[in-house]
Amino acid sequence: MKRERTLFLLFLLLALSAEAFGQQAVLKTNLLYWTTGTPNLSVEVATGKKHSFSLAGGFQPWQYSDSKKLKHWLLQPEFRYWPCETFNSHFWGIHALGGQFNAGGVKLPFGIFPALGENRYQGWAVGAGLSYGYHWMLNRKWSLEFSLGVGYLYIDYKKYKCAQCGEAQKDTHRNYVGPTKAAINLIYVL
Repeated sequence: MKRERTLFLLFLLLALSAEAFGQQAVLKTNLLYWTTGTPNLSVEVATGKKHSFSLAGGFQPWQYSDSKKLKHWLLQPEFRYWPCETFNSHFWGIHALGGQFNAGGVKLPFGIFPALGENRYQGWAVGAGLSYGYHWMLNRKWSLEFSLGVGYLYIDYKKYKCAQCGEAQKDTHRNYVGPTKAAINLIYVL
């Protein structure tokens, strides 16, 4: 009898603690990233009452035509601090990012990287930055999140005159400081 009571109390304690912490994991997709035609997904897991860890990824393998391509992949891990509680209201984050690209002949939204319209760039990039955001709950299962980040990127690339040209005009690198993240995430709570 004592053993059953102990197991029952242990089960009750586990059930209550799971309910007390609320959301433990979410799936997200960045709606802004979709404007470039890039499928993307992110998983975020609570690592404490005021901390979480997110891993986001995007992969765009398609070439639009002979003269237009925006092939790339990107991974972006992020550790977040929530002043109130995890997955509620404001948060601060530190993120890293890395990926590869082969892009040219395209015009990105908001005038981002205008040289992509006339040239092709192929290479890789790594970096890190700080972010701030706000998580807005719509109901028990759905949320929206707005996030911006600034930081540093090291970009190593070759520049080509056109999307299909063979000889590289330039083989160099660039140090970039500025926006490293912009997201409007649609979130599903697991």
